[in-house]
Amino acid sequence: MCNFEPTGSNGEQPDDRSDIPDKAPAAPQKPFLSAVFQEIIQVVLPALLLAVTVHLFLAQATVVFGQSMEPNLSAYQRLIIDKISYHFRSPHRNDIVVLKVPTMDELLVKRIVALPGETVRIENGIVYINNEPLPELFDHDQSPQNMETQTLGPLQYFVLGDNRGNSNDSRVFGPIDREYIVGRVWVRYWPLNQFKYF
Repeated sequence: MCNFEPTGSNGEQPDDRSDIPDKAPAAPQKPFLSAVFQEIIQVVLPALLLAVTVHLFLAQATVVFGQSMEPNLSAYQRLIIDKISYHFRSPHRNDIVVLKVPTMDELLVKRIVALPGETVRIENGIVYINNEPLPELFDHDQSPQNMETQTLGPLQYFVLGDNRGNSNDSRVFGPIDREYIVGRVWVRYWPLNQFKYF
């Protein structure tokens, strides 16, 4: 008795491959929208969170409006505000700061001239701090202006515009509380030919 394998009509072995797939199944394709969504999650969202964190806690861009800080800052110049320094130190005299005065909608840019606990008065356009004339860093309008002596509270600052003849500042709205100082002007970055660190 002999065993034999069935053969085809031409003597060849039958080619029965019905149970073998022609090729491996293709990997499922990711839908285009899914890929875009993953890209947003991986790239755009972290960048957005970083930008929000920087804006809220570290730095902020702003634009100068008006002429109250001339000749040192002019209208439509663009600034970067340092919002973190004052978490580690107190504001200093002559710092240029950005304020959010509660009674006003827009941010203001002013210069600190008097610090907490000091007295300030203006006589014939000259600013006196603790009865001593304020050393001025630059020439400005010395038009006759007077203001009676004010004593600042423990967390209050007196701010003036550099263009004192055309500035809405502490002579109008009074000393500013520390909590309303948004930050210190750090860089003027526009126009590029007027780039400056403060």
